[in-house]
Amino acid sequence: MRFPAVFTALADIFLGFLLTHENLAPVGNLVALLGASSGLYLAGMIFNDWFDRDLDARERPGRPIPSGRITPRVAVGLASALMILGAACAVGVSRQAVEISLMLVGLILAYDGFLKQTPVGPIAMGGCRFLNVMLGASAGIGPTWASPQLVVALAMGVYVAGVTWFARQEAQQSSRTQLAAAATIVHVGLVGLAAIMLSLPSSAAIARWLALASLALVAIWIDVRLFAAIRDPTPRNVQSSVKRMLLAIVLLDATLVYWATGNPVLALGVAALLIPAATLGRWIFIT
Repeated sequence: MRFPAVFTALADIFLGFLLTHENLAPVGNLVALLGASSGLYLAGMIFNDWFDRDLDARERPGRPIPSGRITPRVAVGLASALMILGAACAVGVSRQAVEISLMLVGLILAYDGFLKQTPVGPIAMGGCRFLNVMLGASAGIGPTWASPQLVVALAMGVYVAGVTWFARQEAQQSSRTQLAAAATIVHVGLVGLAAIMLSLPSSAAIARWLALASLALVAIWIDVRLFAAIRDPTPRNVQSSVKRMLLAIVLLDATLVYWATGNPVLALGVAALLIPAATLGRWIFIT
């Protein structure tokens, strides 16, 4: 399930929710959206391995399905149950939540099944992240498909598309040219987030500038590993860089929460999701 990475999906839900609400109320809707995102994300990770089981048997025989520890039937059964449960969680929230969850189901299956190895694979994965942020915003009173959540979700989608492209050949020696191009897309997403913070209203001027400073620090934290991987594109370096960029999603979401709300407690609460993600990531693969 790549379980540590699910906390990045939960951070997206908090971000979308707090872009459309002043606080975490109504808690019932928030919990339902967290359940929807978790179910769909974990199902997508399992379906990813189910569709790749023949390839993994050749290249990664130690993974759960090709090694025989988990049968394909059990894997697809669990993934299907999680996907149904995730979509069902959205039913009681809003019509928009149901629509977005169904769009996520379709895009997840399309990516895992046949888009992953095509040129549009990274775009599809970015689209999944875009929809996940929008899922968090789907319980708002106002229109769902509106700013600021729409443009924030787009920028996060661009960032994740770059991360996905960067990870394209992570199991083998990567091309420096590909990594550099993917890193450019990652930074387009980061610059997009900075532009949003500068151009759209913030809760307070101090929140805007502190959020921009936080964004810059996160970018530097990412770039330390990212540029090291470009210099020496071994699987270990690339995978380490991808792991950091994925974990950074939590910090980016927390930064945007602070920009939008000016509430450091809410922002720190979202950032705290990094703790279980990083801790579990020591024992469980995140990529």
